[in-house]
Amino acid sequence: MTGNVVQRREGAVLVLTLDRADKKNALTGDMYRALSAGLADANADPAIGATLILGQPGIFCAGNDIKDFVGFAMSGSLGEPILAFLRALVANAKPLVAGIDGAAIGIGTTLVLHCDYAVASERALFQTPFVDLALVPEAGSSLILPQLMGQRLAFEMLVMGEKFDADRAAATGLVNRVVAAETLEAAAIDAARRIAAKPREATMIARALMRGDPAALLARIDAEASAFAERLRSDEARRAFEAFLSKGKG
Repeated sequence: MTGNVVQRREGAVLVLTLDRADKKNALTGDMYRALSAGLADANADPAIGATLILGQPGIFCAGNDIKDFVGFAMSGSLGEPILAFLRALVANAKPLVAGIDGAAIGIGTTLVLHCDYAVASERALFQTPFVDLALVPEAGSSLILPQLMGQRLAFEMLVMGEKFDADRAAATGLVNRVVAAETLEAAAIDAARRIAAKPREATMIARALMRGDPAALLARIDAEASAFAERLRSDEARRAFEAFLSKGKG
C-alpha cells in the first residue's frame, strides 16, 4: 500500500483501491502519486489487460484533501501531483474501469470521465462543485463532458454543480451500468476481467482509435490548470474558501 492506495492483481486486472475511508477517500498528494504510479505499472506490464479503480463501501472519493488543497491554493497552482495524475490518465494505454459506490465529488467525478467503462452502485452520487468555490472545471472535463452529454447537461453539472444520482448518470452516459451496492465490486471486477480477456493488442488499438489524438485533451487540461491557478489567487476564491471552511467548523 502506498499513500492510502492499495494495489493488487485480479488475474490480468490491476486493481487500485482508494483506502482512506475515514477521510471519505479525499485525495492527498501522495495518493495522486500512487495512482499515477499504478497506471504506469499497468502500462509497463504486458500481463495486465485492464486497470480498475475502486473506492470503499459507501464512498468513492470526496475530492481533494482540504489540507493539501489549501497548500496548493497558497502556492497559487493546481498542484504538481494532481497535474501529473491528470496527464497520466491521458497517457494511460490500458483500458480503465471504475467502480463507484457512494459519493464521487470533484476529481471523484472527473477521473471517471477518463475511464472506458464505469459501474455505479445504486447509491452513487456525482457532483462537481468547482464554481461554488469560485474555481473552474479540471481534468479536461470542460472538453469531455459536453461531448459526452451535451452542452446543457454539462453546464448543469460543471457550472451549476447539480448532483447526478446513479440513474441519471447512466441516462447521460457518465456510467455504463447501475448495480446493487453489495455487488458493485464484483460487477466492476467482472467487467475489467472481460475486457482484459480480449485480444490485447486489438483492444488497445481500438481504444486508441476511439479516443483519437490526445493533444487537444492535454491542451485543455493545461488551459484549465492555468485558469484554475488564476482563480485560486482571486479574492472571489478566497472568500469562497473562507465560507467553506467556516461552514465545516460549524
